[in-house]
Amino acid sequence: MTGTTIRKTFAARRGAAPLLMLGRAFAALWSSGKARIGLVILGLLVLVAIFAPLLAPYSATDNSFARGDSGSPAHLLGTTGAGEDVLSQLLYGTRISLFVGIAAGTLATLVAVLVGLSWGYARTLVGDVVNFIVNLFLVIPALPLMIVIAAYLHNGGIGMIVLVVVITGWATGARVLRSQTQTLRSRDFVTAAVFSGESSARVVFREILPNMTSLIAGSFLAAAVGAILGEAGLEFLGLGDVNTVSWGTMLFWAQNSNAMLTGQWVLLFAPGLCIALLAASLALINFGVDGLSNPRLREGATR
Repeated sequence: MTGTTIRKTFAARRGAAPLLMLGRAFAALWSSGKARIGLVILGLLVLVAIFAPLLAPYSATDNSFARGDSGSPAHLLGTTGAGEDVLSQLLYGTRISLFVGIAAGTLATLVAVLVGLSWGYARTLVGDVVNFIVNLFLVIPALPLMIVIAAYLHNGGIGMIVLVVVITGWATGARVLRSQTQTLRSRDFVTAAVFSGESSARVVFREILPNMTSLIAGSFLAAAVGAILGEAGLEFLGLGDVNTVSWGTMLFWAQNSNAMLTGQWVLLFAPGLCIALLAASLALINFGVDGLSNPRLREGATR
């Protein structure tokens, strides 16, 4: 075998390694019954969000129908007080909740990773300052802080909600990642990398970070759940853009139209159930992620 062939073989193996790791991770998740249920629910919701224009019988903003319809063959879930089809709004609202969950969860996790790893590895005075800031965000109740920030940035749209959730949701993940970084910092492979002359950034992101993949995934799922519930709560309180179609704004308009008093309980129950299903799916997937980091937590593992 020639040198060129050997190099191509090793390059092909390196290129296939990430796909192999992803395949093994997915297989481990799928082996967990709870995670499997969460993946199925999440997959269905993603499909609904993608194909909402094809699945929805009407436009989500079409208000030309009879108002307050409790349900009919033309409107399976009825209509709102403004004459909009509830089923169509429910299908289109999936997009906003998924987008906020993914966007805010990703940004909050990114901030948590950068702060947690650098904070846990560095041994300088800056660490004390970061410690004070993180503890401050952990002590302040998240929901009142979200309400205050959202009220100050009123009518900022979905981008404002994502920003508010990121500001209030990164500290917990940073604390967890910092603790794990401090544990890994004293390991032999990290010490060997330091003595070999590797820079601090390279040690953190090439040696420590790959060993925290499951923790980062768990932090993302937790942040995404918080983002979904936070978006729904802010929209319900009228602190978001009430002109958008989301599950939170559906709850807001249902409350404003006294849906429970008029017997239109589906206006509150349907979006509330969807929010609960989406949050529960991510929480169930998190059980499988815990099994990736700790094999003892995997279903069927023997003690």
